Amino acid sequence: MAEELVQSTCVRALERSAQFTPGTRIDRWLFSILHSIWISDLRARKVRQGQGFVDPDALLAVDNHAFSDDNRHYQRIMQQVNALPEAQRNALFLVYVEGLTYQEAAETLAVPIGTIMSRLAAARATLARQTAASPVPQENRK
Repeated sequence: MAEELVQSTCVRALERSAQFTPGTRIDRWLFSILHSIWISDLRARKVRQGQGFVDPDALLAVDNHAFSDDNRHYQRIMQQVNALPEAQRNALFLVYVEGLTYQEAAETLAVPIGTIMSRLAAARATLARQTAASPVPQENRK
C-alpha cells in the first residue's frame, strides 16, 4: 500500500511538475501531494465499504510474548493518539514526528497557521486529560 502511495505521488508530481515553484522545498511539495492522495484514498475506501476507520487493534496479530513496560506504555500512547480526530492527528504527526514548523505544516495541509496551532493545542489537551485519567503505574515509571 505504501509503495502504491509513493508511486501515485511520483506520477502526480511528474504530471504537475509545472506547479512546483523552483527555490522551494521539494519534499514539502511532494508530501502535500502524498497527503492529498492518501486522504482521497481513505475517503474513497470509506464510501465504497460503507464504514469508517478500522480500529488499529483489529488489524494487529495477537502476540503472545510478554511486552516490556516501555512497549506497553508506547502502545497506550499510540492508542490515545490514534483516537484523536484525523485533523488533530495529522497536525500532531507533521509537527512532532516529521519535524515541520507550524508554517510548513499549515502549507502542507493547506490551512491557516492558526488552525495548526488550534489543532495541536486541542490534541495536547486531550492527551493530557487522558494521561491524567489513566496514569502509568508507579512500577512502570523510570
